[in-house]
Amino acid sequence: MTDHLYFPTLLRMNFPTLLRMIDERSAVFRAAVAAAPSLDADVPSCPGWTLYDLANHLSEGDRFWAYIVLNTAPGDERPIKDGLAAPREREALIAWLADSTEQLLAALREAGPDRGCWAWWEPLASPHTVAAVARRRVPESLIHTYDAQLASGAPQELPTTEAVDAIEEFLATVCTGTVPWPGEPATMDYHAAEAGSWRQTVDATGSRFTRLTAAEAAESKPTAAIYGTASEMALLMYMRIPAGSLRIAGDADLLQQLQDWG
Repeated sequence: MTDHLYFPTLLRMNFPTLLRMIDERSAVFRAAVAAAPSLDADVPSCPGWTLYDLANHLSEGDRFWAYIVLNTAPGDERPIKDGLAAPREREALIAWLADSTEQLLAALREAGPDRGCWAWWEPLASPHTVAAVARRRVPESLIHTYDAQLASGAPQELPTTEAVDAIEEFLATVCTGTVPWPGEPATMDYHAAEAGSWRQTVDATGSRFTRLTAAEAAESKPTAAIYGTASEMALLMYMRIPAGSLRIAGDADLLQQLQDWG
């Protein structure tokens, strides 16, 4: 397995680091499940879901992507999930979660970062490779850990390194595409206090992003700009906190328009 750096235009995160982050965040998720008063607790950030539903979702995703990286190629039809449900007894559920994560990590290691596989996103800034899948699973574990902690009444700030990469990964995977923007061309700048700045541009060709230098960030005049910590920015992107909790300059309606656009 090579240990060179991936995603050269983005934050440079190597493959073993991504695997470590998945492992660590998954362990914190299990700890939140173990500490919760009940598996039937509501998850405020996932309306209609209980903590059990959230755990089942995360474990299902780990197993689904474990299959994908070993058994698919770019351009394949979307695979069918196995339909297995996690056990409902807490101790068995926690063991199931641990096994799901290990299945994912084992598959990622076996496949290696450069192997191609099926993926749902457009391969523009985030390719259809095992490395990109690993990178996608980090914020899945990161954000859902926050959800689980919220269900227990003890949400914690996201760790900075993971939050920073979650911002860039979201912009690269979720926000980069060729679906035409339905409104006037616009730019949204995201400024994370401890991590730098990014610009999302939307127009008739779709959506794309760039990382801004300090000078570019200081001199830029975007349609709108958002300011917060890396944790706040990542949580905002995943719609876990309201826009009003961060400072917005310029056209405050643009963020809602972007969220509605999906």
